[in-house]
Amino acid sequence: MRIGIDIDGVLTDLEKYIYDYGAKYCIENNLMYKITPGYYEERKVLGISAENEEKFWNNYLKKYVTEYKARANASEVIKKLKEEGNEIYLVTARNEWGLTGEDYGKMKQFVTKWLEDNDIIYDRIVYTNEDKQKYTEGSKLSYCIGNYIDIMIEDSPKNVKELAKKMPVLCYHSSYNANIAGRNIKRVYSWYDIYNKIKNIK
Repeated sequence: MRIGIDIDGVLTDLEKYIYDYGAKYCIENNLMYKITPGYYEERKVLGISAENEEKFWNNYLKKYVTEYKARANASEVIKKLKEEGNEIYLVTARNEWGLTGEDYGKMKQFVTKWLEDNDIIYDRIVYTNEDKQKYTEGSKLSYCIGNYIDIMIEDSPKNVKELAKKMPVLCYHSSYNANIAGRNIKRVYSWYDIYNKIKNIK
């Protein structure tokens, strides 16, 4: 089986990062904020402007992509899945994320180093929106189809719903996707829960 894995929100706990460092940023910059779970957009989670959302990421993106640890048991479970004959494809929009100053253009370098540091093994990384001629739809679904992904592990509400039209999706639980359900969608709560669901699907 070829397993597709998203990075942000699946390999990492992006929601917790926003709670932890979004609040820190707001306090450091004397911003009024209120953490409201259930939103995917950081500005809505924190109750800040789009301008301050951008400034937050300008300040904390590098820390997130280089230092923030992978979720518990992610490395261990991925190794087990690989040992059992599965192929591991990381499917991510990370190439779109902006780094500034001397870090501009280094996202893929940071991703590779972060995966190594967190002992995440994989067969291939697929950066979405990189080859727009081959994947004319420009969506994560088109990349999964183009790479013959059998099942995708995803957290984005929009992506989960789109992917589920064509393939099984394991939706990694968060407050912002808590209401997503339907055909081809199974909810997962941890990496060993992912392992169990994949074994049952197989």
